[in-house]
Amino acid sequence: MDIGSALIIGGGIGGLTAGIALRQRGIPVEIIERDPDWTVYGVGIIQQMNVIRAMKELGVLDDYLARSYGFDSTTIYVGPGGVQDAHFNTPKLAGPDYPSNAGIRRTDLQKVLAGGAERAGAKVRLGLTVTDMQDDGTGVDVTFSDGSTGRYDVVIGADGVFSATRQAILPDAPKPHYTGQWVWRYNLPRPAHVDGIQIFAGPFNGGFVPMTEDLMYIFLLSTEPTTDFMPVAGAAAAMRDRATMVPPQFAAILDQITDDAGVVARPLETIMLDGDWHKGRIGLIGDAVHASTPHLAQGAGMAIEDGLVLADELTKAKSVDEAFAAYRARRMPRVAHVAKNSVRIGEMQMGKIPPFNVGELTGQTIGLMCQPI
Repeated sequence: MDIGSALIIGGGIGGLTAGIALRQRGIPVEIIERDPDWTVYGVGIIQQMNVIRAMKELGVLDDYLARSYGFDSTTIYVGPGGVQDAHFNTPKLAGPDYPSNAGIRRTDLQKVLAGGAERAGAKVRLGLTVTDMQDDGTGVDVTFSDGSTGRYDVVIGADGVFSATRQAILPDAPKPHYTGQWVWRYNLPRPAHVDGIQIFAGPFNGGFVPMTEDLMYIFLLSTEPTTDFMPVAGAAAAMRDRATMVPPQFAAILDQITDDAGVVARPLETIMLDGDWHKGRIGLIGDAVHASTPHLAQGAGMAIEDGLVLADELTKAKSVDEAFAAYRARRMPRVAHVAKNSVRIGEMQMGKIPPFNVGELTGQTIGLMCQPI
């Protein structure tokens, strides 16, 4: 099947990845992003072995690693005493010369992917949304918020958990669900001993992730009654206040959380579409179809893999409908595992379900992520 044009709605991680992957296969790509400034909040993100493999496939791994902190190890501490419970390395899926994981600032990740999309020849238009889409079976006529129009062989909605594309094509699909937890993140200088991810589990839940030679980000989870956003004023104190029953390793850095503007706090809202992921020539990727919580650190990874798989199927299927169906079939086992089990971990942390072996689940997840996509 020949795809002569593709529109990607959303210039985030999934949209940019899909754009690069489609351009690698010779498909003309246009990416629109609603934010005219294309801003990204500046805290970090951990990306595991399957993402390192994907970055290599996208041809951006060297740039990615130049801006990130690569590492192999994970250390887990438990209880208020911060006792080490596990320490292990994960597989190097990109090859022996590359790390298995990396921490990176989200602003740097965007620069890597945006640069890759630009070099690949994708056209990016900022400050635009879609006001109308008409799929006549042979193409999609799109009207944009600036009054311009275009016709595309395929449209890909990569516009996040509150996807307008999903609402347009699948109005009866499930709506995002608030889990009851928030995640709080903050950047700090990286001590030399934080050379891999360090996770603290029960009753306090948080961690340290190295991002560069000089920086790490810290995170913690809290239970909150609503999704009402916190004011910036007082955010640092609010984050410190939520660090209760903390292990000594985390207690030692609490007094460094001082800059209200540096705190990034977000409610955890999820969605998992068990039904259709597309209608006609319009389909969905990433958080638009399977937004997860950060408990398994795979939300962005699943969006990145989506872009690679969809590009692959669009170039080898006999029809767009067949391509979207094959893409969903390939992705469902991985994304369902991540989305549903991430929520389970959060529910256990909040006391909503009985305790279970998270270490065993983590091992299962690593095994699944090591499989080909």
